[in-house]
Amino acid sequence: MSTTTSILDRDTFIAGLVDLPAGCIIRNADELGPYACDGLSAYQVQPWLVLLPETVAQVQSILRYCHSCGITVVARGAGTGLSGGALPLADGVLLSLAKFSRILDIDADNRLARVQPGVRNLAISQAVAELGLYYAPDPSSQIACSIGGNVAENAGGVHCLKYGLTVHNIAALEIITMEGEQLSLGSAALDSPGYDLLALLTGSEGLLGIIVEVTVRLLPVPEHAQVVLAAFDSVKVAGEAVAAIISAGILPAGLEMMDTLAIQAAEDFVHAGYPTDAAAILLCELDGSREDVAERIYQVRELLNTQGASEVRTAQDEQERQRFWAGRKAAFPAVGRISPDYYCMDGTIPRKHLGKVLATISQWSEEYQLPVANVFHAGDGNLHPLILYDANKPGELERTEEFGSRILELSVSVGGTITGEHGVGMEKIDQMCVQFNSAELAQFHAIKAAFDPLGLLNPGKAIPTLARCAEFGAMHVHHGELPHPELERF
Repeated sequence: MSTTTSILDRDTFIAGLVDLPAGCIIRNADELGPYACDGLSAYQVQPWLVLLPETVAQVQSILRYCHSCGITVVARGAGTGLSGGALPLADGVLLSLAKFSRILDIDADNRLARVQPGVRNLAISQAVAELGLYYAPDPSSQIACSIGGNVAENAGGVHCLKYGLTVHNIAALEIITMEGEQLSLGSAALDSPGYDLLALLTGSEGLLGIIVEVTVRLLPVPEHAQVVLAAFDSVKVAGEAVAAIISAGILPAGLEMMDTLAIQAAEDFVHAGYPTDAAAILLCELDGSREDVAERIYQVRELLNTQGASEVRTAQDEQERQRFWAGRKAAFPAVGRISPDYYCMDGTIPRKHLGKVLATISQWSEEYQLPVANVFHAGDGNLHPLILYDANKPGELERTEEFGSRILELSVSVGGTITGEHGVGMEKIDQMCVQFNSAELAQFHAIKAAFDPLGLLNPGKAIPTLARCAEFGAMHVHHGELPHPELERF
């Protein structure tokens, strides 16, 4: 069971950080402020202490010391996460990997790059562009988000339909356990022996270890890429068009959808050339050889017209293609310009239920009197409803959270999941009780205990206890018997 910092004052603890330079320690209240939240600013906690190590040895020393003192540790990358996964603890250390920002090695022959966890996602592609290579996962925050954070959340992006998530695009990890042990997971080979611990750590949200190095897989830049924009008079018809494209055996590099509110916000912000009177637009990108792309563009245009698109446009040049994508990738900040606050959901559903789910969200939007801008990876059913609200209005945040919870539970009820790429963090921890049963949650706790027996790494995130689930009302604790009674009930 984890302890708290109440047994140790901060000055005494800092005095024990003998391997860390003074410039790597942040303790003053005015300097701690920027670390109080990640991209989910609705939840904020000022950390007890922020540490910014510069070497792997320093990370090991910090973790060993915190382990011996019973101090909790939350890892932080660039702070762009949208689920509160990097929310600090008021009585714990926030471990920032911001200084781990070097690209260590580029192996063009084997299409691999070894990078530190603080390297920005986009910086990898920029570093290998002259070699005709790139790193495929491209979350909307790729200009700022770190590769370590991408691994922790198993980030995707607008091209994950064809090229996969982070887990499909990394070869190896170096991690440090809470006890300070360094583990090497995966390998540069196509496959590695033993259990697939690399996949286990990817998406583990900082609960199992601290990432200090990532080996990513690189791909050749496609010879040609082209985007088709299609406008629709209803979201339902647009959803049917998505199903038609996939059913035809066409695998787009990206297949994205936006509804009216998101379209208008993005167009006003980026001037992407979107039709602002459309109920929904689809962006369908195809890549490969010029001949192959031309053939599939023709097929997609024919399908879209057959499926009832009111307008179908193909980007005329690379600049227009980039504008089309710039609007989609800027959708979140664009919506932020029209509302004081927004709450981003991340449920994933089977594509066949898209129309039903969006209609229900629209109905609830009226019920809660909270506008919703829908942006989503239509190809794989990953929804991003942005609920617009004003945190300064009493009770509005609570209504927004309730609305968001219902969206996630709806996703589960139609056979989907509560998160596609943003992670569980603090935001969705109660909905884990809906997604998983008690036996499954017990397995999650057992895995956590195998890596971190004292429960000191990012406690209270991602995996709810059965006690919490019982309180939430989705489960019942029978006869007072709990699996893993030694684990803290957050």
